[in-house]
Amino acid sequence: MIPELNPRQRAWVEVSPVAIRANARALCQHLGPRTQLMAVVKADGYGHGAETVARAALQGGATSLGVATLQEGLELRRAGLEAPVLLLSNLNETDDLRTCLHWRLMPTLSSLRDAQLCNELAANSGRRFDVQLKIDTGMARLGCSLSDSHQTAAGLQNLEHLNLAGIYSHLACADEPDDALTSLQQERFVSMLSALPQAGSNITRHLANSAGTLLNRELHHDLVRVGLALYGHAPASHLSNVIPLQPALAVRARVSLIRVVPAGTGVSYGHRFITQRPTRLAVVGIGYADGVLRSLSGHIHALHRNRQLPQVGAITMDQLLLDATDAAELEQGDIVTLLGQDGDLELSPQSWSNHCGSIPWEILCGFKRRLPRVEV
Repeated sequence: MIPELNPRQRAWVEVSPVAIRANARALCQHLGPRTQLMAVVKADGYGHGAETVARAALQGGATSLGVATLQEGLELRRAGLEAPVLLLSNLNETDDLRTCLHWRLMPTLSSLRDAQLCNELAANSGRRFDVQLKIDTGMARLGCSLSDSHQTAAGLQNLEHLNLAGIYSHLACADEPDDALTSLQQERFVSMLSALPQAGSNITRHLANSAGTLLNRELHHDLVRVGLALYGHAPASHLSNVIPLQPALAVRARVSLIRVVPAGTGVSYGHRFITQRPTRLAVVGIGYADGVLRSLSGHIHALHRNRQLPQVGAITMDQLLLDATDAAELEQGDIVTLLGQDGDLELSPQSWSNHCGSIPWEILCGFKRRLPRVEV
């Protein structure tokens, strides 16, 4: 009988639902009693696994879920999740909107034209269509213009077969200290909301992302949309101590080979690293095809038994090398930590992004499906 493949055979991502639940609870405690938490689980739950994160976040107090694509929404529904789901991007095709209606997914609307199409689909189906309207208050991305917002909202509310479940906008610079735009966006959003007719009193209003949620309670409104903080990371250093957060992800891999080479040996593609002494190299089965960016070559470490092991040479598609000269205890088959905690040491997505001109969001979203997700 052929044994099942061990998910920890080569390299894998460990995900802690316990940490996700704890972060959701900490966020809910930070919010006022009238503000709800939306767990943003797009991009496969920021690389953690959308279904796992969604279930843990709902258990921790979240009341709704946010995704970016129709496929992401369908995957949640097919997994049996029944919480409200908002698609945070625009849909324009009739069949896509019909699919939203069938699976009870809320599309984001940026124009009255899109709203009228949704109304026609709902009329033909015999059921009301929950939708949300996005307003551009300063991001210059999705959403109807501020000058058209009152007319669009009023027109949408007059469409018989639609239920305007929410009106929202998105903060552009809330993670930057002493930013003036966030206050201006809040002012624009509140001004727009104040002009809504009384019939709009049941509409959920939301503006804050993770940064806005941690920055200022005045940005909370009826709901906050939290991504990065849900996964245990503050979006900026000046927001890192607002609430306790637990990182929910670790990346680990096995040593596939140990080899000893003399001084003067070129290592990996291009020989960008030349050994300066007899060197004990550990070959580790993870590379840029898994999400360990090639631009990190020579800049990161791995952890083993509370010791840092420098990565040397170019990171390749499927493998990388560590200098294990000072770690005589490291052997073939041992597990090293690329991100996460080992003893008293911890490596964060921020530490990687600092080295490659990126952001923690991109690091977390970059771990590919060929890395098994293992719940711990």
